[in-house]
Amino acid sequence: MNLKRVFGVILTVLGIAGLIYAAMLFLNGEGSGKQIKSLAVYGILGGVFFFTGIGLIKGTHDESQPPAR
Repeated sequence: MNLKRVFGVILTVLGIAGLIYAAMLFLNGEGSGKQIKSLAVYGILGGVFFFTGIGLIKGTHDESQPPAR
């Protein structure tokens, strides 16, 4: 397994965790300013990590398999 793919999987899992935590903050929120800021930070970072990880997984060529025809 390629190192870039492993790093992509780690980033994707971290992104999913960040998005889930942002959703939990949103559902349990009271609407205070500090909570809105943390919701935005966790949501944005989770999205960036998730889409970066997916991009690494999709864009990395696996040398262990023969090329598809």
